[in-house]
Amino acid sequence: MSWVEKVAIVAFMVLFMECFAWAAHKYVMHGWGWGWHKSHHEDHDGWFEKNDLYAIVFAIVPIVLFVVGLWWEPLWWMALGITVYGGIYAFVHDMLVHQRGGFRWVPKQGYFKRLLQAHRLHHAVEGKDGTVSHGFLFARKPSVLKAQLRANADPQRRPAHPPEHMAVEHIATDAASPER
Repeated sequence: MSWVEKVAIVAFMVLFMECFAWAAHKYVMHGWGWGWHKSHHEDHDGWFEKNDLYAIVFAIVPIVLFVVGLWWEPLWWMALGITVYGGIYAFVHDMLVHQRGGFRWVPKQGYFKRLLQAHRLHHAVEGKDGTVSHGFLFARKPSVLKAQLRANADPQRRPAHPPEHMAVEHIATDAASPER
């Protein structure tokens, strides 16, 4: 395989994984798999949450692809693309958005600010229904997501007291600045 083919496979898999992650988040984690994912939407003590089991389950696929890829090379590069996506996800979701592992940076503008706002808006709803922004690397404008939240809203879905780090008031302040 040429290096162009290898890079193309890795890039394709990163894009594919964003689509897969969106669908898994919307239809599995906020559907029949809510039992594990619910822990991610609640306050909890400790570093681990039941939702982290998804990372373990999803890691099985690239591990198998790396092994089988020793005999058929394209699979190895597919596994690398999935792994690259996993690394990007860990940085964006776990470190940037949820500040796990002691990472403390709040972006003031640009792409990372938009990702942070989108994910906070995702957590603005109590429960599994009526949420917005199920992807991790693609984030719609906060104004669009807020409108979608308003359209989805009813009194039963509004959190009485959202966790402080996910409070909607923080988002409103950030979103008031011009969107880039």
